[in-house]
Amino acid sequence: MSIALASPPTLLPPRFAEWFAAKGWSPRPHQLDLLERAELGASVLLIAPTGAGKTLAGFLPSLVDLARRPKRVPGRKPPGVHTLYISPLKALATDIHRNLEKPVEEMGLSISMEARTGDTSQSKRQRQKLKPPDILLTTPEQLALLIASPDADIFFSDLKTVIFDELHSLVASKRGHLLALGLARLRKLRPELRTVGLSATVSNPDELRQWLVAQAPGTAPMADLVTVDGGVKPEITILKSSARVPWQGHMARYAMPEIYEAIQAHRTTLLFVNTRSQAELLFQELWRINEDTLPIALHHGSLDVTQRRRVEAAMAANELRAVVATSTLDLGIDWGDVDLVVHVGAPKGASRLAQRIGRANHRMDEASKAILVPANRFEVMECQAALDANYLGDQDSPPMREGCLDVLAQHVLGMACAAPFRADDLHREVTAALPYRDLDRETFDRVVDFVATGGYALRVYERYAKIRLTEDGTWRVTHPAVAQAYRMNAGTIIESESLLVRLIRAKTKSGMARGGPVLGKIEENFLETLATGDTFLFSGQVLRFEGIHEMECLVTKTHDDEAKVPYYGGQKFPLTTFLAEKVREMLADPKKWGSLPSQVGEWLAIQKRKSAIPGPNDLLIETFPNGNRFFLVAYPFEGRLAHQTLGMLLTRRLERARAKPLGFVATDYALSIWGRADMGAMIGDGRLSLDDLFDEDMLGDDLEAWMADSWLLKRTFRQCAIISGLVMKNQPGREKTGRQMTVSSDLVYDVLRAHEPDHILLRATWADAATGLLDVRRVSDLLGRIKRHILHKDLEEISPLAVPIMLEAGRERIEGEARDDLLAEAMEEDLIIKALGEVKDFRSNYLG
Repeated sequence: MSIALASPPTLLPPRFAEWFAAKGWSPRPHQLDLLERAELGASVLLIAPTGAGKTLAGFLPSLVDLARRPKRVPGRKPPGVHTLYISPLKALATDIHRNLEKPVEEMGLSISMEARTGDTSQSKRQRQKLKPPDILLTTPEQLALLIASPDADIFFSDLKTVIFDELHSLVASKRGHLLALGLARLRKLRPELRTVGLSATVSNPDELRQWLVAQAPGTAPMADLVTVDGGVKPEITILKSSARVPWQGHMARYAMPEIYEAIQAHRTTLLFVNTRSQAELLFQELWRINEDTLPIALHHGSLDVTQRRRVEAAMAANELRAVVATSTLDLGIDWGDVDLVVHVGAPKGASRLAQRIGRANHRMDEASKAILVPANRFEVMECQAALDANYLGDQDSPPMREGCLDVLAQHVLGMACAAPFRADDLHREVTAALPYRDLDRETFDRVVDFVATGGYALRVYERYAKIRLTEDGTWRVTHPAVAQAYRMNAGTIIESESLLVRLIRAKTKSGMARGGPVLGKIEENFLETLATGDTFLFSGQVLRFEGIHEMECLVTKTHDDEAKVPYYGGQKFPLTTFLAEKVREMLADPKKWGSLPSQVGEWLAIQKRKSAIPGPNDLLIETFPNGNRFFLVAYPFEGRLAHQTLGMLLTRRLERARAKPLGFVATDYALSIWGRADMGAMIGDGRLSLDDLFDEDMLGDDLEAWMADSWLLKRTFRQCAIISGLVMKNQPGREKTGRQMTVSSDLVYDVLRAHEPDHILLRATWADAATGLLDVRRVSDLLGRIKRHILHKDLEEISPLAVPIMLEAGRERIEGEARDDLLAEAMEEDLIIKALGEVKDFRSNYLG
């Protein structure tokens, strides 16, 4: 329970009270509340809406404590870091630095602040170790490196407080697991350490409260909770375009004129998309129609850091009218006078939408203004569900999962790099972190043995022996080079192999000019599809591919309109369970269709007339012929990952049932399987039972058999092998290529599968695949929900609801053809005419 405290104004020193008064402000109750709890040494989770002064509330106790600390005495060892601020984004740390400097300067406080991220130079990092700042702004990866240093106890000897900004976005991932282990080590170094979690969107506060404090077996201690009510409800609208809303697609090109009009009508607009490819395309489309030459910029994680910082500085100075961005700008950055957020495409989660909308106005007493632009008809319903959830204050942040074992292996090696450790002590320390609270000793010992030998099947290879047990009972690194390699590979973010993109001058008679500016990084997989002379969009420009030289992609500028689009791996957000449920409820209730655009409501009405509308817990199955193939289309509305897993398992079962499946395609909303046999007829005459086809037992032997042969498991193992340190990309004096990493991990995977199938890393791989790539829990929940609730419609031709997934299947089948667009347009018109059938009155609306 939270404790109600009456914070006396005397807690605020005169210098601080005078500063508030000079600004015409009064300290907010929650800011004084956190100040008093800090005096009591309490750890706190602060949940407050955007614009409520969370950042100042989190830092205020540290600023007050530092202001009364005695001045440094020349000749004496300077004190260590007092406050550690950990941010999920480099840009967020930079932004906080900028916004904190002003009040510190205005109050005349002698407080030093510095940032330490992956972009910080090596010389500055070394200087920070010799002369630490009072407040260090950093990231989870840098904390892992700092605690793995032999002088970590000295560096953190004066640490009093750790502040975690946007805590909800940190804790649910492997990155959060590494951070939790890092916090456990900080608590060992500084037992009286106080933690502060700051968050605006939380669905389960108690989990975050437990995460902030040390855990113990059989108990669940929690940090204090301070919540700030209020804040003006955001003004969210769904774009009601006069143009036809597409049946499928992801770019919302139909709405570009209206998006541009919205930019013209506001001071500064942030345009969010879900992928980097979408960002590049949207930016290009806006510049194509930017007749007023408004200053519009692009921001995503593959761009060069210099370009990103230039955009951030221009935003802060209110020099831009619009910025197209991905999740790199999701979080609490205070961007000048942003007065509109436009979300192009469905947000895939209510919490993500709330986070992004909060970037507008950034003041508690002014409404954030946002426009949602659905890219297709299903997304119209998803946007409406997200809008409704936002007004109700519903959240859907992902649940925490048990601590990953590959992350633990990396941490074990890091702790050995810092100092020799005893297994008993480290196990006790690790289980104080919430994700590893229930980690049994046998599993922990197997992880330590893995770091020491590689496991039973690999112990004969000396290169896998990274730590050893010494006579005094402690574990130590086997060689200094092991520690060096660890520091070159620490972290859990595994990016696809990418090359620098360097802009050069055009070829001359003497050869290719080099030495131009670096624009960012692009993935090797995409570059492999290019030939010299091909063009692609990147960094907001159309570029011509000239070749690869010394691990750099060399490009020149061009004005070719037929540009390809870069591919970026691991970028798609899954549709949350919460939003999926809301979409099913909306679909099942015709009364709610009135809130949707008329053309979408009519689309659903025709679907009801021609086929059926499933209930909220039903699974609609449609079967119909098209061309020389037979199709089975299911509408689970459970997200792309769950549908892909379901498709893989269903095709195996259909093969056994002699339905002759040829392939499948999945979207967030539906799943389509096609084959040679008439699956509708097979269901009708009993040769194919839908209850048997969708039985929950498919998650047993079928799943294991498919996984055993799947390349997906090898890909997941590769990531676990890199994170655990079994396979290291960066070695002193050399670096492995992506292909070398894949070959190395694939060989190890085959050895372990054959000789040690219960290896700790295979166990980690299965856990990752089940929760990430396969979404097994969600498939299991789906199969349980639809038991005895399967509705089958055997149709003579395609239904309106099936058109989007059929277009997706057709797009995948014709991909790479020279006339993709023409073929796709012709196929779309043909499918829509078939779907509408006799409903001719609506054809002009749907095809015009």
